[in-house]
Amino acid sequence: MLRRRSSPVLPDHRWRGDSRLRRLWNALRWWLGAAVLVTAMWYVIGQQRIGPAAIPPGPHEVLAGPFTRCGKGRAVSCVIDGDTIMVGQRTIRVIGIDAPEVHPARCPAEAQQGEAATLLLVTLLNQGPVTLVGPNPPVHDEYGRELKHLLRARPDGTVQSLADDLVASKLVRPYLRGPRDPWC
Repeated sequence: MLRRRSSPVLPDHRWRGDSRLRRLWNALRWWLGAAVLVTAMWYVIGQQRIGPAAIPPGPHEVLAGPFTRCGKGRAVSCVIDGDTIMVGQRTIRVIGIDAPEVHPARCPAEAQQGEAATLLLVTLLNQGPVTLVGPNPPVHDEYGRELKHLLRARPDGTVQSLADDLVASKLVRPYLRGPRDPWC
């Protein structure tokens, strides 16, 4: 015959004397630590500059507007899309960004966002002289475009990177080679 115990067996937390609050903290602390780590990583990665913090020494070229959209009746300097410009016969790709395609766009949303990115780049270029900075001798991508940074010196001595401004607008995204995510 089985004999019944006179008192129930206490759960582990009861015989250790842990309060409910302590048990809750023990359950949540690992998740809170993971959330803090992910937030810190997002802050560090999200705050990186694309363009250089200063205009590097060495050869560079200063461009002054006016810039227009490329097409019929274009000026000497024009903007093809949100990450590519033409200066004379040279085609220049902005280092570090990927803009939605304008022609051919894969969907109406990409066309609309690509058009907005293109117009923003035209506006930024027409705000004053821009310095083209890049590797010397010039490096070209697989489409024959020169790869350059577009920088502008501010009166306070800091440097404005047009790529950083375009990424901050959320119309383009950072891109440093490799597969690209679709815009549609």
